[in-house]
Amino acid sequence: MKVPANMDWLVDIYNFRVVAQFAPDLVRGLVATIWISALALSIALVVGTLTAFARLETRAGDRIGATYVQVIRSTPLLVQIYLIYFALPELPLLGRRLDEFECGMLALGLNAGAYMSEIIRSGIEAVPRGQVEGAKSVGMSYVQRMRYVVLPQAISKVVPPLLGQTAILVKDSSLVSFIGVFELFSAGLAILSERLMPNEAFMTLAACYLFIYAILLFLATQAQRRLGGAQ
Repeated sequence: MKVPANMDWLVDIYNFRVVAQFAPDLVRGLVATIWISALALSIALVVGTLTAFARLETRAGDRIGATYVQVIRSTPLLVQIYLIYFALPELPLLGRRLDEFECGMLALGLNAGAYMSEIIRSGIEAVPRGQVEGAKSVGMSYVQRMRYVVLPQAISKVVPPLLGQTAILVKDSSLVSFIGVFELFSAGLAILSERLMPNEAFMTLAACYLFIYAILLFLATQAQRRLGGAQ
């Protein structure tokens, strides 16, 4: 495909044909980033919810949860990834060590879980105490109160900060490339290393991450509406 003469300046900034040659790798990297982020998000939500409940229910749980949050906040994510990848021993139930993908997913999930626990805890504390007491008065068990009264309201209140933390998780997923996981950032680096074209590499990466964020924003909006958080 011949580029019109008046568009030569655009090719100097961003060569679409070169990017098209790396499209299969970019698509594979995009899918890998979405997949590892989705799995890490699942871990983060479970860990964050359990930590939030533990900190609210018992003094020991509060101390353990606070220590976990402070350790995560005080150390770089890349260090956490390396520690899990190099220091985690063989797991008895699996009979082997975790591979690169599993280590990266676990590190991302535990890191994001610490931040999400604080977000979820603030949402739970924002639920009016009277509604919890009302649920008790009609005979709801603890699990029923949490499932039908507290959590729906808490989650609807914290959807925006959860979305922000999820976006951070997706961006942080680029760090797993340092332990050999092929994902979106790795695909961009391939363009840079093979063609020495930083514009094509990093402008494409930026567009892909914006695409993922647009998907997250849409899903968060729909979830907030279903939970009754939209006005």
